[in-house]
Amino acid sequence: MKYLIMIYSNPKSWGHPAFLRTREALAMSDEERAEMSEQADVLRQEITTSGELISGTALADPVNTKSVRVRDGLPATTDGPYIEAKEQLAGYFVVDCDSQERATEIAARFPDARFAAVEVRPIMDTSGQEM
Repeated sequence: MKYLIMIYSNPKSWGHPAFLRTREALAMSDEERAEMSEQADVLRQEITTSGELISGTALADPVNTKSVRVRDGLPATTDGPYIEAKEQLAGYFVVDCDSQERATEIAARFPDARFAAVEVRPIMDTSGQEM
């Protein structure tokens, strides 16, 4: 089953990896930040080697976002994300796991989960059924 793991971050401290730019991480020692980075690297290597990682990427600063809506047949484009929120989508990973529990376990191991939200959502196929 495929899952989308979405990592959120506060756009005020935008940059990647997002977890290193949080107020909490900046208050840590260099050694503590290096340990978090190592944990993230170990996780990425683990899910790459296991074949669970399908894809993933960091997203650019939400200030560069365009939202498009079509109303009465006419497209309207506005700057920025659709919602005003403290946290914005910073990046994502697509994983193929045996269970939602495993996808949630992977999500919890991203250092970002210590400082912001990491969401796990099943991916549906084109028929509307969960894969």
